[in-house]
Amino acid sequence: MKNKSLWIILGIVAVVAVWAVSSYNGLVGYEESVDKAWANVESAYQRRSDLIPNLVNTVKGYAEHESATLQAVTDARANATSINIDASTATPEEFEAWAKAQQEVGSALGRLIAVSESYPNLKANENFRDLQTQLEGTENRIKTERDRYNETVKEYNVKIRRFPTNILASLFGFERREMFKAQEGSEIAPVVEF
Repeated sequence: MKNKSLWIILGIVAVVAVWAVSSYNGLVGYEESVDKAWANVESAYQRRSDLIPNLVNTVKGYAEHESATLQAVTDARANATSINIDASTATPEEFEAWAKAQQEVGSALGRLIAVSESYPNLKANENFRDLQTQLEGTENRIKTERDRYNETVKEYNVKIRRFPTNILASLFGFERREMFKAQEGSEIAPVVEF
């Protein structure tokens, strides 16, 4: 009788151990997916940052008296590239500051593109058109990567909160990740005046 009880206990322990190892490895996989998605977001933003100097230099030749707009783009880029966060440990405040800096780059670029409308020769310049097309494509990539990141974070957050995996997640320090959210005031349509 004692041998039978021992085998039952050992069987239960083995099942729990297999579940624990499998669940832990699954959580690691989810966490790695989130980290990869974050790296893709950063890569898309880096591509935009890399294009900005070329765009600014192209515009400089045509719009010399638009130095304030050019400086705003350069400053926004410098500010955005100076903020580095680790998505796995970033607080909501750090995440928001990073996103706000990236939004400022987008706004500054929007003003630069709007200024270019006043310069027909610039709009006709092949380099400018190519850079503008690349920037538009990059903005689409940024949105796509942010959406993918949010989806990956959602899956990860759900996984670490579901019972019984939540027990292992809390034991091994798997913590909730922040998603991208709309910037404050983005629900208000901008006013366009000509």
